[in-house]
Amino acid sequence: MRPELHRQRLDQLLSEALPALSRTRIKALILQGRARIAGRTVMEPSFRVNSGDVLQLLVPPPVDDRPLPQALALTVVYEDPHLIVIDKPAGLVVHPAPGNPDQTLVNALLAHCGDSLSGIGGVKRPGIVHRLDKDTSGLMVAAKDDVAHAGLSAQFAAHSIDRRYQALVRGQPKPAQGRIEGNIGRNPGNRKKMAVLARGGRHAVTHFETVERLGGLVTHVRCRLETGRTHQIRVHMASIGHPVLGDATYGRAPPAALLRLTGRIPRQALHAAELGFAHPHGGEHLHFTSPLPDDIEAIRKSLLQASSGQS
Repeated sequence: MRPELHRQRLDQLLSEALPALSRTRIKALILQGRARIAGRTVMEPSFRVNSGDVLQLLVPPPVDDRPLPQALALTVVYEDPHLIVIDKPAGLVVHPAPGNPDQTLVNALLAHCGDSLSGIGGVKRPGIVHRLDKDTSGLMVAAKDDVAHAGLSAQFAAHSIDRRYQALVRGQPKPAQGRIEGNIGRNPGNRKKMAVLARGGRHAVTHFETVERLGGLVTHVRCRLETGRTHQIRVHMASIGHPVLGDATYGRAPPAALLRLTGRIPRQALHAAELGFAHPHGGEHLHFTSPLPDDIEAIRKSLLQASSGQS
């Protein structure tokens, strides 16, 4: 190292020596433990380098942005040459992302549909026109050609897709049905969460109705989305004091009486139960339904039996 660079910051020095890499990228590599000085790992971007030090930065090979096909089990509800409707289980991530590089719905669709899906709607998320949260189960549609992708995307943008969910929520909504309207955006206090905002965010409307009361602690509701925002049902139901049962992000710790009846609930009790849209090739209206999955149904029955025994 040249003497005039004595006591320079490590990240600054490396960014000047390696102009092909951004300073942000270099800082991330340092924090990952990929920088060495005289063979010793240094994880502080602000570390001051001494004259005569020998520096190394271990840059990993680039990762292919294209997801790889992986033969995962899929429940196919409907399929034709242009689109596919699947019933997604809870726990399955829709597309690769940091922390979930593979074993996603996209990987499974690539294996199931073959080359016909590659590149439709983009390299990283081929075929995907909408998403469900990892721990939300239920119906999803994916496109298998560009016309289908454009047509379905246009319907989602126009909010003409019929999407109805079933959920178990805390408490008893009063009135028993209603309309929740409130802009949804990033929670200013926690950017990993969404929130109903007084200013900013995106317009969001959720309609809900009571299906059945499961004792005094839980209610089975049906929700219809007028818009489709990230975590919309979970955020809106929590905003009126009735978070989705098992929602660790927007809910709160369940009371002991509820835990005795249900045990620990490992995911939010939310299921995409109905999906309707116009087929992008020809305009035929398609409508699909999916029953409550076994885990949510078991909780519903347990609560129903408990409430019947108390009456």
